[in-house]
Amino acid sequence: MRVLTILVLVLCCCTPLAAADPVAGQVKAYTCTGCHGIPGYNNVYPVYKVPKIGGQNEAYLHGALVAYRNGSRSHPTMEAQAESISDQDLADIAAWLAGQGRAHGGEKTGAAGDAAAGQALAATCQACHGPTGNESLDPSYPKLAGQYPDYLAKALGDYRSGARANPVMAGFAAALTDRQIADLAAWFASQGGDLSDLSSAR
Repeated sequence: MRVLTILVLVLCCCTPLAAADPVAGQVKAYTCTGCHGIPGYNNVYPVYKVPKIGGQNEAYLHGALVAYRNGSRSHPTMEAQAESISDQDLADIAAWLAGQGRAHGGEKTGAAGDAAAGQALAATCQACHGPTGNESLDPSYPKLAGQYPDYLAKALGDYRSGARANPVMAGFAAALTDRQIADLAAWFASQGGDLSDLSSAR
């Protein structure tokens, strides 16, 4: 009897999540639109644009939310949002967000760098993110095409400083100057892709 009880407990604990439900995710993601649904909305400090997450790779979104929840990725607002969300909720939200992409011609405003110079530097990035940053080799890697340039620059700066932990990106970003970061950000921002804000969902 004891063996049977233990077996039942093990099976219950190992029950996989139900498949991600984007319809449920739309309801659960209503707070996301408060920041990510305002085009060009700025993070308060430091100042950079809140990223476009509509149309982002589902696996990347899910991984980012998990990282905010467990503290391995730091942002006070995002940590507070993610800390009480269940695994199923995270999966549902990521599934809905991934389906909110809209084709666009690139983000050409606000770039401090030189996109042409960034294109040459981006040759190294193609192995993971694709030629324009919209065709990730692995769905756990983010799409970069059309993202706000100041957000891309902030992310690269954080990888360089170690504020964001990723051994591959840390190794790549370690050698970049501020100018090169700005140029890379300008190049990927200028490329057409799927990323969008969530303004249509507000």
